[in-house]
Amino acid sequence: MKKIRILCVGKASKSFCREGCDEYLKRMKAFYDVSVAEIPEQPTVQRECDELLRRMSARECVLLDIGGDPVTSEELAGILYDAHLRADELTFVIGGASGVDGRVRALARRRISFGRVTFPHQLVRLMLCEQLYRAATILNRIPYHK
Repeated sequence: MKKIRILCVGKASKSFCREGCDEYLKRMKAFYDVSVAEIPEQPTVQRECDELLRRMSARECVLLDIGGDPVTSEELAGILYDAHLRADELTFVIGGASGVDGRVRALARRRISFGRVTFPHQLVRLMLCEQLYRAATILNRIPYHK
C-alpha cells in the first residue's frame, strides 16, 4: 500500500481541526497508509526547520507554502499519482505559524498553495486532509468530488 506522511509543526489543539483531520485520515486508510508526525513548536523558525529537515524525505516531498503553485483538486490528485509512480511514500510538509526557511523550500520537490490568503497552520492541516481524501476519491473514481 502506498504511503502518505503529513509532517507538521505544532499540535492540532483546536478540537474542530483535530476531529476533522481524524475523520479524513480514517477515510483515507482505505486507499493509503497515512500518518501524521508532529514537530513541537520551537522558539525560532530555524530550530523548527532543523527538525523538519531531519524528518523530510528528500525524494518525494511537497511543501504547503503560500508562495507555492496554486492547485486544483484534480491537480493534487495528479501530484499524488505521479509521486507514487516514483516512490512508495509521499510526504507533505506544513510549517509552523511563522512558516519555514529556504532550506526546507529547497528540499521540497513541489511547493503548493491553497490560496494567497494566510490560513492558520492547524486549518491548513484540516484542509490538506480533506483534499488528500478528495484526491483519493478522484483517483479511484468514487463519487465524492463534484
